[in-house]
Amino acid sequence: MTEARNRALALRANFESAGAVVVEPPVLQPAETLLDLYGEDIRARAYITSDALRGEQMLRPDFTVPVVQMHMADGAEPARYTYAGEVFRRQEDDLERASEFLQVGYEVFDRSNPAATDAEVFALVSTAVSHLDVRASTGDIGILMAAVRGLKTSERRKAALIRHVWRPRRFRALLDRFSGRSTVPESRLALLADTDPFQNIGAIVGTRTRSEISTRVAALHEDATTDPISSTEMDVIDALLNVRETVPFALEQLRDLAVDMPEISHAVEGLHARSDALSGRGIDVDNLAFEASYGRTSMEYYDGFVFGFYINGRADLPALASGGRYDALTKRLGNGAEIPAVGAVLRPGLMVELEGAQ
Repeated sequence: MTEARNRALALRANFESAGAVVVEPPVLQPAETLLDLYGEDIRARAYITSDALRGEQMLRPDFTVPVVQMHMADGAEPARYTYAGEVFRRQEDDLERASEFLQVGYEVFDRSNPAATDAEVFALVSTAVSHLDVRASTGDIGILMAAVRGLKTSERRKAALIRHVWRPRRFRALLDRFSGRSTVPESRLALLADTDPFQNIGAIVGTRTRSEISTRVAALHEDATTDPISSTEMDVIDALLNVRETVPFALEQLRDLAVDMPEISHAVEGLHARSDALSGRGIDVDNLAFEASYGRTSMEYYDGFVFGFYINGRADLPALASGGRYDALTKRLGNGAEIPAVGAVLRPGLMVELEGAQ
């Protein structure tokens, strides 16, 4: 552990030399904020305790959320932060995976040039892991979000799809239902057909009041009368989700898709600007992998550029480093304020372990 901690401090020092200020968020974090962000699902992944004065507290599952809160409360602009310390994750399915491990990070809050700061973070992390046999994966969740927001369907349907971007199975099920590719569940049809859903029930059903149930039924009726998403738009979404190429070829495919869905054009040109910025940082973008669906199962607060570095031939290991852009998170935690932000985290303990095996 001493060797891993020394590596963590060395990585943090490198980020300091790049202009970052060292911060040390408390190990115990208010659970309310994280539960609000992720819902009750996070209880299965975090250690939660109760404090008589402070309420539910959570052992720090990562650093990004408390760093964002700290910056939005009183941070200067622009700002760069770095940190090193333990994070805690419950492991119920794989006893071999660590429930406590060291994490080092670098976070940038800067509204001047998002493409340049994306490239800055990626390049710094790439340099930090370049002595290992790694491969990089990149994506851009913002392009898929732009496609969803551009659909010619109800705002309610678009909001539901955006909410489940990070849950691919649920996202696909909703797409299929909203496009008419799948049938409506019988339980939903029964509610739509029932002229009096409250017959023979009390004022409250489970934890829902009659008013809440009425609102839900009204939403179901509105959805039932909404035209399906067109086959043309569905074909574009399907093609977008299947983009998996090196950056230049991915950019070419996405520009072709933008002809049929102009709403993604701005996000696609953002990818182009980032590609140029990465190239300017010495990254070989001609051989850099890009996947439109990358990051949708493990990066819940990222809403733009996403990336990860993985050990070649070791699919059993987690990402050695990962990161991305989380502009919307700053707005959610900023009480009305917002600022573009991008960051990354590394696992120094895993780095030391892999170095010993080389």
